[in-house]
Formats: sequence, structure tokens, C-alpha cells
Amino acid sequence: MCDDIRQKVIIVSAPSGAGKTTLIKHLLATFPQLEFSVSACSRPKRENEVDGKDYYFMDVAAFKQKINENAFIEWEEVYPNHFYGTLKEEINRIWNKNHIVLFDVDVKGGINLKKIFRQKAISIFISPPSLEVLKQRLMNRHTETAESLDIRIEKASYEMTFASQFDYIIVNDQLENAITEISDIVHHWIDGI
Repeated sequence: MCDDIRQKVIIVSAPSGAGKTTLIKHLLATFPQLEFSVSACSRPKRENEVDGKDYYFMDVAAFKQKINENAFIEWEEVYPNHFYGTLKEEINRIWNKNHIVLFDVDVKGGINLKKIFRQKAISIFISPPSLEVLKQRLMNRHTETAESLDIRIEKASYEMTFASQFDYIIVNDQLENAITEISDIVHHWIDGI
């Protein structure tokens, strides 16, 4: 492996409930040269979430101020007044440690980041086996109302139409298989740097 891994990124995107977070945690535990890019968001903090670890939480006005300051490499209004974005300073923080940035972003964010980083990035789309399975996974979380569940399923259906714009698609049907598949992809890519 080459010593200089600066300015390399791995982008992982998926509809909500596809199992992306579990796969990202596995990658971080397996590959010490990866570092998680903490996104900024304007949504309320959930129980057990930590500011600066899970997200950089800010209110809508503060997020819009950062947009005006051109502080984001990419950002998206995912739901009304629920902004998510990647701060430029977060990427530089990771690169300054000579680590590879690992992004956990929504589908549009993933596509935008791939366009920005091009050959310096690999993009991986995590797909649920079906929308029915995804709906059941979201219901099992017990964090959704009937209305928010319908919104998430509709959004997931739309997001899945963009899967072909990613370098790799992993169908997360059996978690063990998905872990093996994503680990192999990342291992081969890092070895090729």
C-alpha cells in the first residue's frame, strides 16, 4: 500500500433502514486508515446521539449561515428544514491525519460527492432486498409515525432509482454477506492506492 492516502474518500449511501450504519461501523473497526466524516445537520438530536460524534447539530439558521459562508463541500435539504451537509473543515481534519475519509451520506449527497472527488473516490450503494423488507426494518425501530414511515418508504423508492450511479451496489439481504462484500471492495481499493 502506498504511504500517501491523502485526499481519498469512500462514499456509502443508502435509503434509511438499509443497514448502512452497521456496515460503516464494521469498516471503521476493520480498517484503521479510515475515519468517519461527521456530517452537519439541522434536525433535532435523537436520544443517545452525541454532538460532534454522530453529527454536528445546528439549528436551521446556523446551517443556512454556513451555506452562505460556503463552508460545505455539499449539502442537501433532505426533508423540509432538515438540512444535511459535509463541512470542508471536516474533510481537511481527516486528510491532515493522512486518513481516508469515510462518508455516510444520503443518496443525492453520495452522487454529488462522487462528482466532486471523481477518481479519488469509490461510491457504494447499500440496497435493501425490497421495499417491504425496508418498511419492516423501519417499523422495528419504533421511531416512525405512520406518516413519517410513508414518507421514508416513498423517498427510499425514489432513491433506489439512483443506485446505478454508484460504483458498487450491495444488496443487504444477509448481513454477513453484505459485510464480506463491502470489506472486499474497500480492501481491494485501499490496496490499489
